[in-house]
Amino acid sequence: MSEAAVLPDATWVPQVTSASTLVVLPTYNERENLEAAVRAVREVGYDVLVVDDSSPDGTADLAVRMAESDPGVHLMVRPGKMGLGSAYVQGFQCGLEQGYEYLVEMDADGSHRPVHLADIVGTAQRTQSLVIGSRYVRGGSVSGWGWNRKLLSWGANVYCRALLGLRVRDATSGYRCYPRVLLERIGLDRVVSQGYSFQIEMVYRSIGQGFAVHEVPIHFEDRVAGRSKVSEGEVRKALLAVLLLRLRGV
Repeated sequence: MSEAAVLPDATWVPQVTSASTLVVLPTYNERENLEAAVRAVREVGYDVLVVDDSSPDGTADLAVRMAESDPGVHLMVRPGKMGLGSAYVQGFQCGLEQGYEYLVEMDADGSHRPVHLADIVGTAQRTQSLVIGSRYVRGGSVSGWGWNRKLLSWGANVYCRALLGLRVRDATSGYRCYPRVLLERIGLDRVVSQGYSFQIEMVYRSIGQGFAVHEVPIHFEDRVAGRSKVSEGEVRKALLAVLLLRLRGV
């Protein structure tokens, strides 16, 4: 494979390895957590694309060094903070162009355990559906959160189910796998969410396109190091975006 692409225009040009699954890791100031996350994914056997929004802490520099020694690690550097949703959209678009069959969302902060990866991807391969690593189905759990964060997450999912008519227990989970056919049917260029509402919109669009959504239980633990990127403002934007999805009938 060619050397990692570190380009300001967010272009990604490496050749695909033999893996059919690409795990997309959006990052902003995740230098403390990145190496452990990438190595854990590579041990499972999947390729990794780090999508870094020009982190001032040198996250991209670390990713470059990892990519130089591992052909399954790729890097996209964007010019600044552009939103979680747009990071996944660009990462998925590049993965589809490079021929990957399964695209995975996963946090780089250590909150998503790699031990669940094989189950999530394997279920997507068997069912050709959206598969969510769920905290709120039987067997799922959360640790490291205070009561207010738990209430916020639970309430957001109740809100989504009520407003959008979803039967999914954890529509806000950021640990999930999409088959190529699903993303091609949705059309990533039609996705409007830039921030955390991206997770909800993708569930809504998947169901709207006739795809099933499967949830497999995961244990979610709060980030290992660094600070959460979820602010109250981001939460308010996400809740408003859900209302707009309903009104527009996406």
